[in-house]
Amino acid sequence: MNKNLLSIAIILLAVAIVFVNLWKPSSIESEKEVAEPSTEELDPTSEEIPGADLSEVKEGKAAPDFELTTPDGETVKLSDYQGKKVILNFWATWCPPCKAEMPHMQDFYEKNKENDIEILAVNLTNMDKGQAAIEEFVTDYGLTFEIPLDEDGSIGMQYQAFSIPTSYMIDTNGVITKKIVGPMDGAMMENLTAAME
Repeated sequence: MNKNLLSIAIILLAVAIVFVNLWKPSSIESEKEVAEPSTEELDPTSEEIPGADLSEVKEGKAAPDFELTTPDGETVKLSDYQGKKVILNFWATWCPPCKAEMPHMQDFYEKNKENDIEILAVNLTNMDKGQAAIEEFVTDYGLTFEIPLDEDGSIGMQYQAFSIPTSYMIDTNGVITKKIVGPMDGAMMENLTAAME
């Protein structure tokens, strides 16, 4: 139901944008305003998405803190992992590249969990098939790292997980060093974590 409402809202927004861009002002005064460029220039590099401040989640900036719950009811807070290198991953059970990436993540985690490296694999629960499917996925893939549940989608939106899997490499100071869109393998994870403080 929520997906349908979101789809309708996006379509209405697109129609409104097209209407505003195609509408021609009828008065001479309006035409004069259009002909004379405004002193307020738009920043062509800005990306605005309603409900998301994309400027706060960038390489070189501190990773915004969040608190989510795991399927076991445990609370996970990103700031609790400061002092460790963190791979913050966003995924869903229905996503084929996520399925391909998970065995690599589990192998990497098993080899590196004693080296102050953590994996937080945030499930985009609002876009997934329910908690039973998530728990089955975790069991089938033998995942032992933390799986926080983003039940309302706000953390996925904040971290720009518009395409999944999306991962962030976060250093021991809590600073984002790299954003990766798409699946990673073990060698890639080794290289990216080795490059961090």
